[in-house]
Amino acid sequence: MTFDHRKGSTVAIITAEDAAIHTAQDALDLMATLFWGPESCRKLCLDSACLRAEFFDLKTGVAGEILQKYSNYRVSAAIVGDFSGYSSVALQDFILESNRGSCIYFSTSWEDALDRLHSL
Repeated sequence: MTFDHRKGSTVAIITAEDAAIHTAQDALDLMATLFWGPESCRKLCLDSACLRAEFFDLKTGVAGEILQKYSNYRVSAAIVGDFSGYSSVALQDFILESNRGSCIYFSTSWEDALDRLHSL
């Protein structure tokens, strides 16, 4: 895990080597590490490889459960990856709708994701 500092804010950068988020409890554990760690941050930029395939199948409810935790604890998160391989219209709509808000953001670019998080 690394941290990006800009504009007076801190963003944790999480790669698949840093964490695997399979359940809502995994998401809570990661948040606790970030909240009470030396950086004490509430913004994270997450590699989509940290998430299991079930996350991107909205019928499983995994994405909703995990992202609800971030929303409840006022954590801003950007998920970075190539989402073009997912043919689900519901997932594409979910990504578009999420990107209109200020809590969860999906991006294909690390730099874009970091810029968005730092601007919040």
